Amino acid sequence: MNVQATSTDIAIIGAGPVGLFAIFQCGMLGLSCHVVDVQSHVGGQCMALYPEKPIYDIPAFSSITAAELIERLAAQAAVFEPVYHLGNSVSSLQQTQTGRWLLVLSSGVRIEAGAVIIASGAGLLCPNKPALPGLDEYEGCSVHYSVRNKSAFAGRHVVIAGGGDSAADWAVELESIAASVTCIHRRPVWRAAPHTQAQLETLAQQGRLRLLAPAQMVSLHGQGGVLEAVGVIGNGNGVSQIRCEQLLLFYGLANRSGPFASWGLVLQEGRIAINAKSCATNLPGIFAAGDAAYFPGKLNLILSGFSEAATSARNAFRYSRPTDELFVEHSTARAPGNLAPINKE
Repeated sequence: MNVQATSTDIAIIGAGPVGLFAIFQCGMLGLSCHVVDVQSHVGGQCMALYPEKPIYDIPAFSSITAAELIERLAAQAAVFEPVYHLGNSVSSLQQTQTGRWLLVLSSGVRIEAGAVIIASGAGLLCPNKPALPGLDEYEGCSVHYSVRNKSAFAGRHVVIAGGGDSAADWAVELESIAASVTCIHRRPVWRAAPHTQAQLETLAQQGRLRLLAPAQMVSLHGQGGVLEAVGVIGNGNGVSQIRCEQLLLFYGLANRSGPFASWGLVLQEGRIAINAKSCATNLPGIFAAGDAAYFPGKLNLILSGFSEAATSARNAFRYSRPTDELFVEHSTARAPGNLAPINKE
């Protein structure tokens, strides 16, 4: 039995910073939006990988954390009441006989849109997970692959596994608030930036954190999803247990290619090829912005994605409403808090 599709002006795939700004740009043009993202929260990579890390190249902000940037973008978009479908992927994307697009989501929800803007990044980033028995039991409660709120680690016994920049950065950051920090790396040489590695070694010499390398986790100990200790082997010794209430795993990310090619989109260098002037793909009514999109000379920066989102929104309007005239005005033409659609009848 076919489920009736929900109708909207624009379907946006991806709720990262570029997708959120695309909502605002579409709203300014009087276009309604449904937004799909595989994550259970908005923010994309910003929230999944480095929510509390500062970003320095956002205009008007000398420094802003990724989490604050996402919060501000979501608030800006909320004025236009977007409908979010979080924790969903797009199972199929097909053009209807009327030129609109039908998206079927993994949940079974069907969305019919006048146009589609893809702002989902270059692929699905998934954390590499160690082969530890019972790992999934602790995920989300005691085991984490990113830090979304560092205050959650205050006063806790933290173990950080991995030898790259993320592991080293967070070891230095959490040392001052955690009850204890233990770093485990399977190799004797760290891959972190020299400055951060020097900080780690200094903190270890001062007894403010513990470095175990080469060493490897072999077991998790706890109950009900709450960790109490991890089993570690290294330096020729047997397995020893280290107190652990929160475990951070930084073994890198695997980039699983998205379904773009199966939708009929032309790819270049693993991303969706677009027209730099219009952000249009090879399929009529589908546009791409941000890390998902590619054209020669493209800058893979958030601020570049914002520009592409604005361009995509305007051309999505032209495609989905070919008989309507597009009036583009500056946002200063209307009072704050009263962002009525700018398209004039």
